[in-house]
Amino acid sequence: MPASSTDSPRDEAWPGLPCKALDVLAQRCAAAASTEDVAAVVGEAGRLVAGYAASGLGGHLLAGLISALNDRAVRRVIEITVPEHRLPAVAWCWLALGSEGRHEQTFVTDQDNGLIFSAADDAEAAALRELFLPFARDVNERLDRCGFSFCKGEVMAGNPRWCLSFDEWRRCFIDWVRRPDPLALMHATIFFDLRPLYGDLALGEALQRSVLHLTADTPAFLHLMAANALQAQPPLGLLGDVVTEAGEHGEVVDLKKYGARIFVDAARIFALAKGDGAVATRDRLALAGAAAGMTEEEVAAGRDALSHLLRLRLARQAQALARGETPHHGVVPEQLHGVDRAILRECLREARRVQQRLKLNYAL
Repeated sequence: MPASSTDSPRDEAWPGLPCKALDVLAQRCAAAASTEDVAAVVGEAGRLVAGYAASGLGGHLLAGLISALNDRAVRRVIEITVPEHRLPAVAWCWLALGSEGRHEQTFVTDQDNGLIFSAADDAEAAALRELFLPFARDVNERLDRCGFSFCKGEVMAGNPRWCLSFDEWRRCFIDWVRRPDPLALMHATIFFDLRPLYGDLALGEALQRSVLHLTADTPAFLHLMAANALQAQPPLGLLGDVVTEAGEHGEVVDLKKYGARIFVDAARIFALAKGDGAVATRDRLALAGAAAGMTEEEVAAGRDALSHLLRLRLARQAQALARGETPHHGVVPEQLHGVDRAILRECLREARRVQQRLKLNYAL
């Protein structure tokens, strides 16, 4: 059946930050009559949150605000687009993937999404896909106009590879888990963070449960995921000092690749091993960390370190936006004040401790 607003999850309250300006933006987004109206709200929301980032607001809170705003924008774009297409009368659901699925988006974000629908068999799935693809591509194009750029890897619902029936999606995951290769491991970092966003949410939730059962029963795949996660080492020298690499922005540390990613990858493996359905990294650490052998103190330290890394990234991105520059994920340690340099160093040490837990758990 076509999705309606009643099929979508209720918008959560702003995570920890009651703010009239945010409420006004949410109301304007809900009332937006066109893609251009949504784009205007997205632009204003970005400037508002950039101000919060520049003031030093906590990383998890900032990422949660960005993701909550983006969720509202995506849902409204879908609602605006649905009446312009003759969609088949079957259950379907728009899926948020990757950082969008985890509610960990920053100011540097692109689209990672998919679409799942019900079909009796492969023949019906092929026919239904041809009906859904024009709609999905329209949504992707409108989201691009709103500032959510096209995914360079084409992980979008408008790609026939990611506009699939429930059974087709399930077979994809089975293939990745039982016949893993480098591409399958890369897909795991995106698709295993899926979150139903709009439509028949039960359909997306059923896929989530299927994936959890599959991975919990396949420890060999988790072992490969752990080995892959260890490929990105925290940039620390022999004496525990932060090691930079030369780039177009100077001597930088990539806080996504060599910082946040380490916690994200480890927490994903911990949650999948336990069969826990949490998607956000901080929730995965809280709910599955103990089962992975982490103490309460280690879980808290990991969550805090990830939040600090997000704060540093977002603050630097906000500064770049204020200067009219393109934001990125790097930070120049020499440009940080003494306290933040010390925090960065300790966060990276915490990342190394989390990786040591992975090594112990999977004998790597």
